[in-house]
Amino acid sequence: MDINIDELKQKLDNKEEFIFIDVREPHEYEEFNLGAKLCPLGDIMNVINEYEDQKEKEIVVHCRSGARSGMAKNFMTEAGFQNVRNLEGGVLAWQEKF
Repeated sequence: MDINIDELKQKLDNKEEFIFIDVREPHEYEEFNLGAKLCPLGDIMNVINEYEDQKEKEIVVHCRSGARSGMAKNFMTEAGFQNVRNLEGGVLAWQEKF
């Protein structure tokens, strides 16, 4: 199940524990970021290896609009991660509301 910007804001405000990954490119991250770990989509396989022992933890991935993070979610799900959530609308939706 994916996550919307209101749910994500609540998680961040409550300092909930989850893995938070931004799959945009470095220049996009520098312009604006939500505090997630930067891992461009092309490097997602490295992240999969890095989190190999945390496949059951909640992971939230995001990008600019939700397309790249949707691909990242698919890669991670296929690799056995059980709780990967894509931020619906991405950073664009976040900036529009907040």
